[in-house]
Amino acid sequence: MNATVNEACIGCGLCTSTCPEVFTMGDSGTAQGGPVPEAMLDSAQEARDGCPVSAISLGE
Repeated sequence: MNATVNEACIGCGLCTSTCPEVFTMGDSGTAQGGPVPEAMLDSAQEARDGCPVSAISLGE
């Protein structure tokens, strides 16, 4: 599974603090997703659900 962050990201950093194993802040000041390890699925879902602008998607 992969996490993606779309252009709606406002760079608040909530996802990176919730699940730093998957989300990082890019040079542009917005978040970037990546592969979601099985053990981090719950944290990645929490980050997605907590995103204030619904910029995170989880999928294949």
